[in-house]
Amino acid sequence: MLNRRLLGMVLVCVAASATGVAFRATAVGTGPVRALARVGGTAAAEAVLTGDPQARKAGGRPMVIVRARVEAVERARVRVPVLLIAHDPRWLGLLPSQRVRLRGRFEKPRGAELLAAVVIVRGPPALLGGPSAVQRAAESVRARLRAAVDRLPPDQRGVLPGMVDGDTSRLDPALAEDFRTAGLSHLLVVSGANLAIVIGAVLWLCRVAGLGRRRAPPVAAVAVAAFVLVARPDPSVLRATVMGLVALLALFTGRSRQGVPALRAAVLLLVLIDPELARSYGFALSVLATAGLLVLAPPWRERLARRLPGPFADALAVAAAAEVAVAPVLVMLSGEVGVVSLFANLLAAPAVAPATLLGALGTAIEPVSPPLARLTVRPAGLAVGWIIWIARTAAALPYATIPWAGGGLGAVTLLMAGGIAVLILRHPGLRTAAVAAMAGVLIAVVVLRITAPGWPPPGWQMVACDVGQGDALALAAGPGRAVVVDTGPAPAPVDRCLSRLRVKEVPLLVLTHPHADHIGGTSGVRHGRTVRQVVRTSLTDGAENRFIGGLPSRPALAGRQWRVGDLTLLILAPLATGPALSPQDDGTTINNASVVLVARRPGFSALLAGDVETDAQRILETSVPRVQVLKVPHHGSRSQDPRFLAAAHAAISLVSVGRDNDYGHPAPSTLALLHRLHTQVHRTDQDGDIAIVRTRTGIAAVPRH
Repeated sequence: MLNRRLLGMVLVCVAASATGVAFRATAVGTGPVRALARVGGTAAAEAVLTGDPQARKAGGRPMVIVRARVEAVERARVRVPVLLIAHDPRWLGLLPSQRVRLRGRFEKPRGAELLAAVVIVRGPPALLGGPSAVQRAAESVRARLRAAVDRLPPDQRGVLPGMVDGDTSRLDPALAEDFRTAGLSHLLVVSGANLAIVIGAVLWLCRVAGLGRRRAPPVAAVAVAAFVLVARPDPSVLRATVMGLVALLALFTGRSRQGVPALRAAVLLLVLIDPELARSYGFALSVLATAGLLVLAPPWRERLARRLPGPFADALAVAAAAEVAVAPVLVMLSGEVGVVSLFANLLAAPAVAPATLLGALGTAIEPVSPPLARLTVRPAGLAVGWIIWIARTAAALPYATIPWAGGGLGAVTLLMAGGIAVLILRHPGLRTAAVAAMAGVLIAVVVLRITAPGWPPPGWQMVACDVGQGDALALAAGPGRAVVVDTGPAPAPVDRCLSRLRVKEVPLLVLTHPHADHIGGTSGVRHGRTVRQVVRTSLTDGAENRFIGGLPSRPALAGRQWRVGDLTLLILAPLATGPALSPQDDGTTINNASVVLVARRPGFSALLAGDVETDAQRILETSVPRVQVLKVPHHGSRSQDPRFLAAAHAAISLVSVGRDNDYGHPAPSTLALLHRLHTQVHRTDQDGDIAIVRTRTGIAAVPRH
């Protein structure tokens, strides 16, 4: 029976998806907008925003992306979805439903999304009208919650609005990464759990007020509609909304509520209304999580209740069912399998409802009495503080996530592993063999852990941190201290690297140039550490200012020296102050403004070359000293001057690069050149963190992997 119900739901969803996608694909694949996109044409258009503008970084440049619906182009009336990409910050102040006039270059969308075009917008938006009354009201509600939480600690006032209405504008990126690692990122977006809390609270209030079974559901439906408008109609919210309304209708008519039919109806309606949801990973995760709760949780709860107290059995069954259901899609997206997420969700669950309800109550009270609203959200802040502590503690645990194949292969292999696990659990002989094998592996791991040298290796001089496609290096500056040069693209990787190195103080933070892959992780360096001073290129456009607020900063000028203990840092570039950079400068101009420095101490020397490309390298090649270690410029791109690299005479060359990156770094020509120079090449995408240590005969590289 269970399998037939699941199969029926899958077949209905597939049929609806195929039909809806076919109609939408026809609509977006024809017409004047797609014709412009095919030739990369430029045109003026009128569009209505359908989503919130979001700030992003691309190649170090700030940009704004926002979904919209083009309704007029070249005097033709159309109605097709597009994605707008703008570089003017004034786009960030817009709200959904606003109508704008724009001019831009139309390009074909590269992904699988059902878009007519991607529009590279020139200049600011020309407003043709304000937001709708509904959207103004929704933004007013969001603003009231932000005002109510203003007195809470920074982390709490960043997380609580996300839990209540999906507003993550104040969320620290490092904390968001910890939530992701701990498997708690679903708490930072509005989903079915929030909606269930809202419906339950409204129905309870209706019961207290004496409203009967007939009058309570309409009141709950109005509350749901208001909640969705405030939270924005994201895929998970839409799914939960339709499913909740179907369940309310069943309550209103007196029919027994059935979860699987309600979910099936929700998916069918939503995919028919918006076929693009059929290709949304967020929507898929939401549906799978709900299906897991409806199909897997009940029988698991019954089995667990035989050995565990009822409430604990309920919580464990619900958390495990949701985790198992979404695991194949998550591994497709991340290439990782969460190990601690089940326990993190169990510990966080009791605090979710109080935080959500008290946050919503504070929002309602704020227009009447701001002091009372601030008092109301304080216990919500305490609940959020507990969740934040769980996220950070779980993310800091060793092996919180384990690497796994990504994409379709990862999903298939994970399903196969799950099938094998079920087979083993059902056969006593296989269970015994599996326990014996696992015990052997555990003993081997413990023995290797005891006998193998730990990390970091004793006496490390420098570490190239594995932060993906970016740079982050640490230079030893005494016990618990390190000079950090660049911070990578995201806070969490550099934070984890410095934690592994037991760094508590950063006497000097050098930001070589204002590209996101070198400054984006700055908050991760500051997390739990004291940063004394920042040194940055004298040509900066100020893009790093939002990361270094409150820290003393000095420009890096050629010839200037810094001493930290026995470590000396000599600046080689930029050579002159010159005109400051601007966001309109191309990537090469910004790369060539990089800080280039030489680090020395007795028995160790390194040239850290930032992202300088060929032109800057040619100017510097006569001033490059002999060193033992070279940090290869620009992640090993092909823009290298052979004489610059040769002048260093480095025994070891480090390439900081992300695995399977889109840029083709490091370039085969650069690797061939380094091999011709007889230098050992080590790469973070292959070796992980790479430590440089002193030996009796010189230096050596010790990879963490």
